Amino acid sequence: MRRPAAVLACLLAALAAAGCGRGAHKTATQPESSPGLGAQGSQPEAPADLGFPSFATKNTTRIGGADAIANATGAARAVFPATSAENRPNAVALIDARDWHAGIAGAVLASTPIRAAILLSNGPEMPDATRTALAALQPTGAKAAGGAQVVLVGDVARPPGLRTTDISGRDPFALARALDAFQTAAKGSSSGRVVVVSADDPAFAMPAAAWAAKAGDPVLFVHRDSVPAETRAALMTHKKPRIYVLGSPATVTAKAVSALKKLGTVKRVGADNPIDNAIAFARYVDPNFGWGVVDPGHGLVFARSDRTLDAAAAAPLSVSGSYGPLLLLGTATGLDGAVAQYLLDIQPGYTKDPVRGVYNHGWIIGDDRAISVPTQARIDSLLEIRKAQNTQQSP
Repeated sequence: MRRPAAVLACLLAALAAAGCGRGAHKTATQPESSPGLGAQGSQPEAPADLGFPSFATKNTTRIGGADAIANATGAARAVFPATSAENRPNAVALIDARDWHAGIAGAVLASTPIRAAILLSNGPEMPDATRTALAALQPTGAKAAGGAQVVLVGDVARPPGLRTTDISGRDPFALARALDAFQTAAKGSSSGRVVVVSADDPAFAMPAAAWAAKAGDPVLFVHRDSVPAETRAALMTHKKPRIYVLGSPATVTAKAVSALKKLGTVKRVGADNPIDNAIAFARYVDPNFGWGVVDPGHGLVFARSDRTLDAAAAAPLSVSGSYGPLLLLGTATGLDGAVAQYLLDIQPGYTKDPVRGVYNHGWIIGDDRAISVPTQARIDSLLEIRKAQNTQQSP
């Protein structure tokens, strides 16, 4: 059996991260639906104050920020409660929220050996939520990054009193190359696998963030029909790697793939729209690459396809607790048919005793304007373990 205690731990950690609800601890910036601690049974609104079902259901937990900056702080505190040295992060990756490319490629810093929490900065201006989360996380310093407590990705705020190191590039291609070089130096060797995505179609690139965080494989960018010089140079350092192109031929064309084949072995993963593309990546498996989530017993992360930076904010959730891929939803209300069918395909079942079964768990990223509560409830139902139907004929 998997994770009943772990799910409860995640729930408590995320409750702490989310702050407080409508009770005495509520702050002026928190929505009326935010969960809180300390609701009393004499209060008729106690169930809502505790955050059910908008914060959590039996199979889902919501990181309910109104934007990616808030979602990053919630995810960071859920993964790293920072109540002791053992659950504080080695480092925090502070990434420029003005550049979705930085977020997708920068998610690799959540993998080993850095194992960074991810926070977002409005360029050189640090949001209050990020500042508060950074102070609470108290990063210990990553040995693989020269003891740095904060890795600054792009033109971001420089927090005082903490050891920092910088990763920069004049454009998304150069920045992705610099992140790749940084990860290679930290690991002591280059990866034999590289994920390549479109620099122009962010929704198709989003699922790469979760994989980069989990596997430590770099994410590099190409144009629709060509491979930029910075990307080509980065690939050459990997010495004929296995290159996985994530996206449809409309986002990365055969012409670009042909150029990539001169630099390594190329395989394409993906589908014709962002929703199906994310599912195809979740299902995909190649020797030593791919989630291969085609059966029950997994974690899943759900985000909106038009909220690109939520992929970066949520990436640490894919490399801890209930490991799992990022799935995308097209709208706030209603569950895309392809997602519903995929969840049915991997829905857990049991024959005699559910205690002996395996379980799926979903993280919902964003508030109810991003993913509605009825949609969350529908996801919860599809994640639920069910008694298997007896398909044997009676004698």
